[in-house]
Amino acid sequence: RFKLFDLTPQSPQLWPGNMHHFGKILRFGWPYMRRYWARLLAGVLLGVCFGLLTGSFVWVTKTLVGRMAPERSFSAQPDPGPAKELKRGLARDKLTSELQEKTGQWVDAWLPRIGRSMDTRQVLGALFFVPVLVALRGLVGYLSSYFLGWVSERVVNDLRIDVLQKLTSLSLDFFNRSKIGDLITRVNGDTAVLQRCLNLGVGDLIKEPMTILGCFIWLCLIDWQLTLGAMVFFPLCVVPIIIFGKKVRRASKAGRQVNVTQASLLVELISGIRVIKAFGLESEQIERFRTLSRELIHHAMKSLRAKERINPIIETVSTTGFGVLILYIGWQQRSIEDMVGFLTGMGLFYTPVKKLGGIHVLFEQASAGVERLFHLLAEQPTVQEPAHPQPLLQFRTGIELSNLSFSYGSHPVLRDINLRIPRGMKLGIAGESGSGKSTLVNLLFRFYDPTHGSLRIDGRDVREVSVRDLRQLMALVGQEVVIFDQSAAENIAYGKLGASRAEIEAAARGADAEEFILRLPQGYETALGERGVTLSGGQRQRIAIARAFVRNAPILVLDEATASLDSQSEAEVQRAIDHLAENRTVICVAHRLSTLASMDQIIVLSKGELVEQGSFSELLQSGGRFAAMAKRQGLV
Repeated sequence: RFKLFDLTPQSPQLWPGNMHHFGKILRFGWPYMRRYWARLLAGVLLGVCFGLLTGSFVWVTKTLVGRMAPERSFSAQPDPGPAKELKRGLARDKLTSELQEKTGQWVDAWLPRIGRSMDTRQVLGALFFVPVLVALRGLVGYLSSYFLGWVSERVVNDLRIDVLQKLTSLSLDFFNRSKIGDLITRVNGDTAVLQRCLNLGVGDLIKEPMTILGCFIWLCLIDWQLTLGAMVFFPLCVVPIIIFGKKVRRASKAGRQVNVTQASLLVELISGIRVIKAFGLESEQIERFRTLSRELIHHAMKSLRAKERINPIIETVSTTGFGVLILYIGWQQRSIEDMVGFLTGMGLFYTPVKKLGGIHVLFEQASAGVERLFHLLAEQPTVQEPAHPQPLLQFRTGIELSNLSFSYGSHPVLRDINLRIPRGMKLGIAGESGSGKSTLVNLLFRFYDPTHGSLRIDGRDVREVSVRDLRQLMALVGQEVVIFDQSAAENIAYGKLGASRAEIEAAARGADAEEFILRLPQGYETALGERGVTLSGGQRQRIAIARAFVRNAPILVLDEATASLDSQSEAEVQRAIDHLAENRTVICVAHRLSTLASMDQIIVLSKGELVEQGSFSELLQSGGRFAAMAKRQGLV
């Protein structure tokens, strides 16, 4: 689904010269845009028509001035009329000459001429010829912008969804090395910049070049030699666009990095507001934010300075060209309609050039965000789904760990763990902080893959079954309970998507949670707030246990489930856990050793190695590490 192209800066074969960033963005968006090809094509064709209609105003201006001029401004020769004037450059083309003659006859019939009486048709032509042309141009421009805007809105929406899907598909190691602020900026900020670029840029990228082409054609029909001479000034307009566009891009890229840091700081500040207030760190955090804001302003102003220099330079160059053209036309003693038509055409020609300069800046700004989105979509999860997964629909025999080792980079966490957990066993895992307890749980859920060895369920390596099948067999109750800003019923139902109301209520009763849920303002329909701020720690934990109840999985994993609770809440939650653990295989990680008293077996980890194994009483009597930890906790 995430089929991407090589968008890296080291791809000159794809993007020669200054078209690199235009092409990069359009090529990046093409897999999304082609889904809406019909409206995209309509928008492009209408944009072409808009540009050509704009270019036709050169002929309109020349024709109207010629018909209203009482005499030649620079020549005593008679007015040859619009058909003969156009015919001058293309006399050898019979078909074109006939078309020009018919156009001249139509113009003569509908438009008044100075010194000639007007009939009703010419009065109507004088009143409505230009307004109708302007209205037609406006309608075509509106429809083009509408269709292209319709496509761009859906392209960015699809891209945001794909970015979120990509994030959810990545393994935990990616999130361990990423900042939350950076990820939020990619999902919202980078896609928003791309959305602005597509909304404002793509339409003009179609219309303005066609306007330039249309003006160029009509100017050539007036005087192709003079037109080519006037094009000398065109490169002088392009150079500042290129130079300042690169400066804008560098400033935008640097600003985006500062913006990411600032977003991460904001997330840090809001999530840690309790600690910040407790230690009086408000002014310190605000000063950090202020420093980053100053950097952001610095880069924004660099971008603004570069962007705003483009138009004055183009205007200066183009008006200088106008002066040269006026001198040349006067020297050649061209007709007044030629002069007005040509100057109108040059004005219409250089106005789109200015707009294209702004579009270039817009694409340069968006290119930094597109690069970041590209790199994110190119990320691959370290935990890969098997090409041909083996079925694992039930849990029948047990879990087996064989020579299991795991390392975070070069740092070993688990070493040669050998363990068998028969179905129905209640296994406790103890050890000091950093001994590898939670890592063992992560490997069981296949959040990571072992560096060496294997982890098997019912004889099947977990790397050979689908992640969905594997995790359907397990329910997790951890120390950090995730409560969504939804109703109590919806939070419980996350354990089993599509759970009925009866199943949700039965799970709440099993978790000893129904009593406090019914006391909430709307009962099961009460929104629990972001992170469950309306609930106590024990209540949040019981919601998590209810979620595990409704899942009804054969393997229950408890990862420090009561570590952060007070003694009363712990007792209430422990009762719910004991009820949940009935007739299930239980793997319980605990720092508080008293919670492991009811386990069938306990293993003790130390620096990633399995150093002790036995029942609660056996380990207390052995006088080893477990007994030493129990003594420090006052259990012996």
